[in-house]
Amino acid sequence: MSETGYSFPRFASNDGVVEAATAALGGRLIEARECVGELALHVARDSLVETMRILRDDLAYQQLMEIAGVDYPDRPERFEVVYCLLSLTKNHRIRVHVATDEVAPVPSITGLWPVAGWLEREVFDMYGVLFDGNADLRRILTDYGFRGHPQRKDFPLTGYVELRYSEAHKRVVYEPVQLAQDFRSFDFMSPWEGADYILPGDEKVSPVQPGAPSPAPAKTDPDPVAAKAPAPTPKTTDSPAQTGAGKAANEAAAKPSAAKPQGGTE
Repeated sequence: MSETGYSFPRFASNDGVVEAATAALGGRLIEARECVGELALHVARDSLVETMRILRDDLAYQQLMEIAGVDYPDRPERFEVVYCLLSLTKNHRIRVHVATDEVAPVPSITGLWPVAGWLEREVFDMYGVLFDGNADLRRILTDYGFRGHPQRKDFPLTGYVELRYSEAHKRVVYEPVQLAQDFRSFDFMSPWEGADYILPGDEKVSPVQPGAPSPAPAKTDPDPVAAKAPAPTPKTTDSPAQTGAGKAANEAAAKPSAAKPQGGTE
């Protein structure tokens, strides 16, 4: 019973698989590696078709699950084509690795698994690996007229051309990639960590609260209010002359006013 609590193993162990593969493949096997519970067989490129037939018919790896590519630019044969096989009767998986370069073709296994036709086309499209015997080796993931192979390590991240819909031509057109000078220098800092500099356009954005999930205005302290000193001498009007109304108003203000009668009128 496995450690996860299942009543059946998720996959069979690798015990005896390398020995059985070595005996069945003989000189076709270059190296067998086991890492993190997975078994990889590195085989000679020219004997790939016979190797895969032996694995399918004699060792019961009935299904071809996937074909992948890997690019190692520093190697003389920079590409590896990886075949993922599954044995339904043994409940076991195995990988087969073949090395090649830009010009040496890999034998196609479409005669053993017809599904390999599309899988080989994907590797050809992404890496440029050639497959000898594939009757329909065309691009399958990129567009018509695409230049280069995007999964190669030396392929530029921006590509060579970009496409857009042209209102003038009423169709999709291809144009060379043009990068503004501000976007020619790239850094690889995680966007969640934040850059130590202000990106173009960010100077228009108000500061955000630390940890806020959306641009929210940060709390700022109110501006301090400057205290005003009191006037040294309060300004008062001590005489009518200080009212500024003139001599006539001063004389009228000096005359006693008649007392207002109280109560009802006679």
